Amino acid sequence: MTTEATLPSTSASLTARQVWTRARGIALALVVLLAGAIAIAVIRSDARHGELDPRSVDPNGSRAVAELLADRGVDTRVVTTLDEAATAAGPDTTLLVAVPDLLTRSQQSRLHDAFADAGGRTVLVASGSASVERLAPGVTADPATSLDSTLSPDCDLPAARRAGTADTGGVRYTTTHLDADECYPSERLSTLLRIPADRGDGDTVVLGAPDILLNDRLDEQGNASLALQLLGSRPHLVWYLPSLSDASATGADDERGFFDLLPSGWLWGTLQLFFAAALAALWRARRLGPLVPEKLPVAIRASETAEGRARLYRKADARDRAANALRSTTRTRLAPLTGVPVTQAHTPEALIPALSAHLHGDGQDLHALLFGPPPSDDAALIALADRLDALEREVRRP
Repeated sequence: MTTEATLPSTSASLTARQVWTRARGIALALVVLLAGAIAIAVIRSDARHGELDPRSVDPNGSRAVAELLADRGVDTRVVTTLDEAATAAGPDTTLLVAVPDLLTRSQQSRLHDAFADAGGRTVLVASGSASVERLAPGVTADPATSLDSTLSPDCDLPAARRAGTADTGGVRYTTTHLDADECYPSERLSTLLRIPADRGDGDTVVLGAPDILLNDRLDEQGNASLALQLLGSRPHLVWYLPSLSDASATGADDERGFFDLLPSGWLWGTLQLFFAAALAALWRARRLGPLVPEKLPVAIRASETAEGRARLYRKADARDRAANALRSTTRTRLAPLTGVPVTQAHTPEALIPALSAHLHGDGQDLHALLFGPPPSDDAALIALADRLDALEREVRRP
């Protein structure tokens, strides 16, 4: 019964310190990305708390405009479900939809059907391409937003002319309605539209930005005047804050995948990170010229190199490669001794006859020894090495 000795660790084995040294850069990058994501989430969640909520006194809330409307005799009611918003639509009511893009396709269609013939006013705040074409048919949102936030009215709408300049710069719109009031243009596209209803006194106002409704922007430019005129034309104001918990948002025709729920900014950010990682990989893999030999800091004995390589061969069970290395080296040393050029040392037709003439031996045995198949086990490999050594000694013998 034979036992195989345990091989000591070689230079090819990585220690825990080496693994940490190689991986710490990636680990640090992941920690920084995670910390940045958490920080952004905290900042965004704090900044968006109560945004466009008429009950909120935060800078991005809308409590101030609700109080001013109350002083003018307009009562404000907050609703968070589609059923409440649809039921409240009427000729004496202004329905404000705070974030129309949060509504699903079926919700948008139901809401439009509810206020289309109600005779009241509907105000859509910063409605993008995901919602404006259903809530206001005939209106299209331009992909590029306004570069300027403060714009001049440049239209005949009385409310806009009285308010003057206002912070409406945001989403820009085009419309096919010939009787629409197109106000506050930016690069010839309007950021405020008033579209009269086909029947009755109702209308739909599409507002490109929510700035005129925010607490910290209400006292700037003509924001307060424009907000009060747009929202105070009826005695009742229904402020619709779409909620993800609304049961009407779970229809079968509105099922969304994971990527549909991600904001477009995160998708573009991920794509940019992918390209950055690809460029970094190309940069790290670059080769600016031929390889340059580098002097080792210490001298390594040939015996240590041979022993290390032998251990790697043994660990990989690569007897074929080990035998090939032994035979190739032996053929290279034997060729000059027998008058064969080194370039033909690995050609059996040139080397075997020269060896046979020099040793007066059997050419078949020499061919099997120098060009034969790989050994089947370690014992055969050791025997091969011994026979190659014996052959070389015999050739060198005077």
